[in-house]
Amino acid sequence: MGGGIQWLVDQDDWHHGVVFARGIEPEVLGVRMGGVPESVLSPLTDAEAWNRVLDLATNDDDVVRVGACGGWSFAVEYGLGDGGGRLAEISRDGVEAIHLDPSPDHPPAMFSYARNGADLCSFGIGEEVWRWGDQPDLLLPELIAAGVLHPDGTYARPEGEPYRDRDRHTLALIETRFGLLLPRDEVENQRLPALIIG
Repeated sequence: MGGGIQWLVDQDDWHHGVVFARGIEPEVLGVRMGGVPESVLSPLTDAEAWNRVLDLATNDDDVVRVGACGGWSFAVEYGLGDGGGRLAEISRDGVEAIHLDPSPDHPPAMFSYARNGADLCSFGIGEEVWRWGDQPDLLLPELIAAGVLHPDGTYARPEGEPYRDRDRHTLALIETRFGLLLPRDEVENQRLPALIIG
Protein backbone atom coordinates (compact mmCIF):
# COMPACT_ATOMS: atom_id res chain seq x y z
CA MET A 1 0.00 0.00 0.00
CA GLY A 2 2.48 2.69 1.16
CA GLY A 3 5.86 3.49 -0.23
CA GLY A 4 6.05 7.26 0.14
CA ILE A 5 7.51 9.10 -2.85
CA GLN A 6 11.26 8.68 -2.33
CA TRP A 7 11.34 5.59 -4.56
CA LEU A 8 10.91 7.90 -7.57
CA VAL A 9 14.63 8.78 -7.44
CA ASP A 10 15.61 5.11 -7.23
CA GLN A 11 14.42 4.46 -10.78
CA ASP A 12 17.19 4.41 -13.37
CA ASP A 13 15.08 6.76 -15.44
CA TRP A 14 12.45 8.76 -13.51
CA HIS A 15 10.26 9.75 -16.42
CA HIS A 16 6.67 10.36 -15.23
CA GLY A 17 5.34 13.53 -13.79
CA VAL A 18 2.99 12.89 -10.87
CA VAL A 19 0.18 15.16 -9.70
CA PHE A 20 -1.35 14.73 -6.25
CA ALA A 21 -4.63 16.36 -5.22
CA ARG A 22 -6.37 16.37 -1.85
CA GLY A 23 -10.07 17.18 -1.89
CA ILE A 24 -11.17 15.59 -5.19
CA GLU A 25 -11.58 12.03 -6.47
CA PRO A 26 -9.05 10.50 -8.89
CA GLU A 27 -11.37 10.72 -11.92
CA VAL A 28 -12.03 14.43 -11.21
CA LEU A 29 -8.27 14.99 -10.99
CA GLY A 30 -7.88 13.36 -14.41
CA VAL A 31 -10.53 15.66 -15.90
CA ARG A 32 -9.01 18.77 -14.27
CA MET A 33 -5.70 17.79 -15.86
CA GLY A 34 -7.37 18.01 -19.26
CA GLY A 35 -8.72 14.48 -19.48
CA VAL A 36 -11.69 14.13 -21.77
CA PRO A 37 -14.52 12.58 -19.70
CA GLU A 38 -15.66 10.47 -22.67
CA SER A 39 -12.09 9.20 -23.14
CA VAL A 40 -11.97 6.92 -20.11
CA LEU A 41 -9.93 3.92 -21.18
CA SER A 42 -9.93 0.42 -19.80
CA PRO A 43 -7.51 0.32 -16.86
CA LEU A 44 -3.91 0.29 -18.12
CA THR A 45 -0.57 -0.86 -16.78
CA ASP A 46 2.47 1.43 -16.91
CA ALA A 47 3.76 -0.32 -20.04
CA GLU A 48 0.36 -0.19 -21.76
CA ALA A 49 0.06 3.55 -21.09
CA TRP A 50 3.51 4.18 -22.60
CA ASN A 51 2.68 1.98 -25.59
CA ARG A 52 -0.55 3.89 -26.15
CA VAL A 53 1.30 7.23 -26.14
CA LEU A 54 4.05 5.93 -28.42
CA ASP A 55 1.65 4.22 -30.86
CA LEU A 56 1.08 6.82 -33.55
CA ALA A 57 -1.95 4.90 -34.81
CA THR A 58 -3.92 5.82 -31.66
CA ASN A 59 -3.07 9.54 -32.04
CA ASP A 60 -3.09 9.90 -28.23
CA ASP A 61 -0.59 12.58 -27.30
CA ASP A 62 -0.93 12.23 -23.53
CA VAL A 63 -2.49 9.79 -21.09
CA VAL A 64 -2.92 9.93 -17.31
CA ARG A 65 -3.47 6.95 -15.01
CA VAL A 66 -5.25 7.80 -11.77
CA GLY A 67 -5.60 6.32 -8.31
CA ALA A 68 -5.74 7.23 -4.62
CA CYS A 69 -3.59 6.57 -1.58
CA GLY A 70 -3.25 8.12 1.87
CA GLY A 71 -6.00 10.69 1.45
CA TRP A 72 -4.60 12.04 -1.83
CA SER A 73 -5.68 11.31 -5.39
CA PHE A 74 -2.77 10.88 -7.77
CA ALA A 75 -2.28 11.01 -11.53
CA VAL A 76 0.74 9.59 -13.34
CA GLU A 77 1.52 11.46 -16.57
CA TYR A 78 2.51 9.81 -19.87
CA GLY A 79 3.63 11.84 -22.88
CA LEU A 80 4.49 15.50 -22.54
CA GLY A 81 2.29 16.12 -19.50
CA ASP A 82 1.22 19.56 -18.32
CA GLY A 83 0.24 18.93 -14.71
CA GLY A 84 2.46 21.78 -13.56
CA GLY A 85 0.95 24.22 -16.04
CA ARG A 86 -2.55 23.37 -14.87
CA LEU A 87 -1.81 23.17 -11.13
CA ALA A 88 -3.69 26.36 -10.13
CA GLU A 89 -6.75 25.16 -12.07
CA ILE A 90 -6.50 21.70 -10.54
CA SER A 91 -6.42 23.26 -7.06
CA ARG A 92 -9.52 25.44 -7.42
CA ASP A 93 -12.38 25.27 -4.88
CA GLY A 94 -10.19 24.57 -1.83
CA VAL A 95 -8.23 21.65 -3.31
CA GLU A 96 -4.52 21.18 -2.57
CA ALA A 97 -2.37 20.06 -5.50
CA ILE A 98 1.27 19.03 -5.85
CA HIS A 99 3.22 18.38 -9.03
CA LEU A 100 6.48 16.44 -9.12
CA ASP A 101 8.07 16.76 -12.54
CA PRO A 102 11.26 14.79 -13.25
CA SER A 103 12.20 17.25 -16.06
CA PRO A 104 14.40 14.65 -17.78
CA ASP A 105 15.14 16.94 -20.75
CA HIS A 106 15.93 19.99 -18.63
CA PRO A 107 16.93 19.14 -15.04
CA PRO A 108 16.44 19.62 -12.19
CA ALA A 109 13.29 17.81 -11.16
CA MET A 110 10.64 20.28 -10.01
CA PHE A 111 8.28 20.55 -7.04
CA SER A 112 5.18 22.78 -7.20
CA TYR A 113 2.38 23.28 -4.68
CA ALA A 114 -0.95 25.06 -5.24
CA ARG A 115 -4.01 25.53 -3.07
CA ASN A 116 -7.40 27.05 -3.76
CA GLY A 117 -6.50 28.25 -7.25
CA ALA A 118 -3.15 29.86 -6.36
CA ASP A 119 0.41 28.72 -7.15
CA LEU A 120 2.00 29.00 -3.72
CA CYS A 121 5.48 27.47 -3.81
CA SER A 122 7.78 25.94 -6.41
CA PHE A 123 11.46 25.06 -6.61
CA GLY A 124 13.92 22.81 -8.36
CA ILE A 125 14.87 19.70 -6.38
CA GLY A 126 18.55 20.33 -5.77
CA GLU A 127 18.08 24.07 -6.42
CA GLU A 128 16.00 24.92 -3.36
CA VAL A 129 17.70 28.30 -2.88
CA TRP A 130 15.57 29.61 -5.77
CA ARG A 131 11.91 29.44 -4.80
CA TRP A 132 8.91 31.23 -6.30
CA GLY A 133 5.13 31.54 -6.02
CA ASP A 134 2.75 33.52 -3.83
CA GLN A 135 4.39 31.99 -0.71
CA PRO A 136 7.90 31.01 -1.87
CA ASP A 137 9.11 30.38 1.69
CA LEU A 138 6.23 28.04 2.58
CA LEU A 139 8.61 25.08 3.01
CA LEU A 140 11.62 27.08 4.21
CA PRO A 141 11.27 25.85 7.84
CA GLU A 142 11.26 22.24 6.61
CA LEU A 143 14.19 22.85 4.25
CA ILE A 144 16.21 24.30 7.17
CA ALA A 145 15.15 21.59 9.66
CA ALA A 146 16.09 18.86 7.17
CA GLY A 147 19.55 20.33 6.65
CA VAL A 148 18.95 21.25 3.01
CA LEU A 149 19.38 25.00 3.61
CA HIS A 150 20.98 27.15 6.32
CA PRO A 151 18.76 29.73 8.07
CA ASP A 152 20.28 32.42 5.81
CA GLY A 153 18.96 30.51 2.77
CA THR A 154 22.30 29.16 1.53
CA TYR A 155 22.94 25.47 0.87
CA ALA A 156 23.69 23.30 3.90
CA ARG A 157 24.36 20.10 1.96
CA PRO A 158 27.85 18.71 1.71
CA GLU A 159 29.57 19.53 -1.55
CA GLY A 160 29.71 16.54 -3.87
CA GLU A 161 26.68 14.82 -2.32
CA PRO A 162 25.39 12.25 -4.86
CA TYR A 163 22.36 13.70 -6.66
CA ARG A 164 20.11 10.76 -5.79
CA ASP A 165 20.86 11.20 -2.08
CA ARG A 166 20.29 14.95 -2.46
CA ASP A 167 16.98 14.48 -4.28
CA ARG A 168 15.83 11.76 -1.86
CA HIS A 169 16.50 14.11 1.07
CA THR A 170 14.23 16.79 -0.43
CA LEU A 171 11.54 14.29 -1.47
CA ALA A 172 11.58 12.94 2.11
CA LEU A 173 10.74 16.33 3.58
CA ILE A 174 8.00 16.90 0.96
CA GLU A 175 6.63 13.41 1.70
CA THR A 176 6.56 14.11 5.44
CA ARG A 177 5.18 17.66 5.20
CA PHE A 178 2.23 16.64 3.04
CA GLY A 179 1.81 12.97 4.00
CA LEU A 180 2.29 11.78 0.41
CA LEU A 181 2.14 8.12 -0.54
CA LEU A 182 2.59 6.74 -4.03
CA PRO A 183 2.18 2.96 -4.12
CA ARG A 184 5.09 1.76 -6.24
CA ASP A 185 3.71 -1.69 -7.11
CA GLU A 186 0.38 -0.19 -8.12
CA VAL A 187 2.04 2.44 -10.33
CA GLU A 188 4.59 0.11 -11.93
CA ASN A 189 2.72 -3.20 -12.19
CA GLN A 190 -1.03 -2.88 -11.68
CA ARG A 191 -3.81 -1.63 -13.92
CA LEU A 192 -5.17 1.84 -13.10
CA PRO A 193 -8.03 3.82 -14.65
CA ALA A 194 -6.76 6.03 -17.47
CA LEU A 195 -7.89 9.06 -19.46
CA ILE A 196 -6.70 10.62 -22.70
CA ILE A 197 -5.61 14.24 -22.27
CA GLY A 198 -7.34 16.40 -24.85
